[in-house]
Amino acid sequence: MITRLIAEIERTYADLAEQLSDPEVLADRKRYADVARRHADLEAAHALTLQYREAEQAAAEAEELLGGDDGLDDEMHTYLQGELQSSRGRLPQLAEEIRTQMLTRDPNDAKDVIIEIRAGAGGDEAALFAGDLARMYTRHAEGRGFAVEVLSSQEAAAGGFKEIILEVRGRGAYSALKYESGVHRVQRVPATEAAGRIHTSTATVAVMPEAEEIEVDVHPNDLRIDIFRSSGPGGQSVNTTDSAVRITHLPTGLVVSCQDEKSQLQNKERGLRILRARLFEMAQAEQDKEVAEQRRSMVGSGDRSQKIRTYNFPQNRVSDHRIGLTSHRLTEILEGDINEFTEALAAEARRKQLAAVTDS
Repeated sequence: MITRLIAEIERTYADLAEQLSDPEVLADRKRYADVARRHADLEAAHALTLQYREAEQAAAEAEELLGGDDGLDDEMHTYLQGELQSSRGRLPQLAEEIRTQMLTRDPNDAKDVIIEIRAGAGGDEAALFAGDLARMYTRHAEGRGFAVEVLSSQEAAAGGFKEIILEVRGRGAYSALKYESGVHRVQRVPATEAAGRIHTSTATVAVMPEAEEIEVDVHPNDLRIDIFRSSGPGGQSVNTTDSAVRITHLPTGLVVSCQDEKSQLQNKERGLRILRARLFEMAQAEQDKEVAEQRRSMVGSGDRSQKIRTYNFPQNRVSDHRIGLTSHRLTEILEGDINEFTEALAAEARRKQLAAVTDS
């Protein structure tokens, strides 16, 4: 079975590489982007197949030399025995790594992402928590070498945000952050609480792969674009120029507003990026209904009403309810060190996929 899988990987990888130099493919932006993505997705598995072939060859050569060992001294005989054992021992491990690499991968994993964070229940404290989460994700993304930009924000009077939308750019950004969607809950004593009582507040997080223009076709005739005067914090230009933009997608009723930039054009561009991501997410959700059984093998349902994590300040504890993981490193986590959660969630997703494959 592993021999057939390796042969298929090698054949597909060579075919994709050939397509990348095909003039017809180069002339078709959408097709080229799809082929380039598939080629990049297969790189790790192809590298493992090369290692498997090398181990196979080394074992075969050592076995051949040992089979005609006339003239071999003891030192060479011992060396070849060790080489044969080592090479054969690597083959099962490499085979397992190749199978794992070829599990069904999310085609969005390599994409940039848009993260929408909104204050939920809890008033001012929820807005402050939304600000904490925005800072946490910004620190985490920058620590991984991703670029972060605030696309839109609505500040709260007492601090924090009623809503903030971040764009995270870098290969693998969605893969690194996709399990963060859901309701995050904080338990702590607010600074304004004189009696020292613990309050529970929430914030919702939505992580969406950023859609390119070639993936989501937004027709100008489907848009109503309204221009209005900016409001809220923003400097001297606020309330003096009509630079804020509200975009309504008429077929779906989706509405996006952007007013952070002084330029009307920049606000329109940011609004369209957010709109495309939301439309892409809607299309993806519709498609997911058709493959619900497969999606159940992944960690979490993606339902934003799901309470996925609790941040408990009095106990210095962060608990992820999907996988039962608890860490007593709350300060470090809020500073962006969430790797133990993202890695554990990804590992659980792979485990469930492997179990599903084994069962089938």
